[in-house]
Amino acid sequence: MTARSSARTGTTEPHQAVPTGARAARKREAILEAARTVFLREGFGAGVDQLAAEAGVSKVTIYNHFGSKENLFNAVIGQTLDEALEVAQSVIQAKLAESDDVRTDLLEACRTWVAGLTTPEVLALRNVIAGERHRFPELGATWQEEGPGRQHAALATALGRLDDRGLLRIPDMELAVLQLSGLVLSPHLVYGVYGTALDEDLAERLIQGGVDMFLHQYAVNEV
Repeated sequence: MTARSSARTGTTEPHQAVPTGARAARKREAILEAARTVFLREGFGAGVDQLAAEAGVSKVTIYNHFGSKENLFNAVIGQTLDEALEVAQSVIQAKLAESDDVRTDLLEACRTWVAGLTTPEVLALRNVIAGERHRFPELGATWQEEGPGRQHAALATALGRLDDRGLLRIPDMELAVLQLSGLVLSPHLVYGVYGTALDEDLAERLIQGGVDMFLHQYAVNEV
């Protein structure tokens, strides 16, 4: 995951070329993992000294790899969402678009989507970003781009292919994708703000009911 540019609100070291090579890659991964731990524990207010101590590196090493604390947090967001959405993206891209059993494959896509974004770690990171959105709106922009933006784009492509094949009729794709997200994912995010998780049975009923409502609206024939 490459570091993203952002407004630098704190002191940073002079710009240098990002270190490369196997040793640098290992050190970068160690910094990212340590940063995720510290940001989830302390919030975005955690100092670079804390981040460096957790990672077992110097502050200069962090600046050499990421340029600023904001860039490091953006990289943590990107890595976390890459991991959270990897399986769902694979299902959507490899199976859903060319599906001959739309309900089954859409259920699988939604199950993996919800599972990826409702882990305690992902929900906690989302809450940290929500708490910092007024002071650091670029963090929210990164979350939107790497999370909902990427997932919705993949769904729109796959559902558009099903529309092209005559299995679905979706006149407003942006609306349809938001509706699907609202049906299967949004309740988890609302409850997650307060540290409450839906039980497995209710979560499964939510997904099945949401997919059936979606297909009732958009399927050309029973699928």
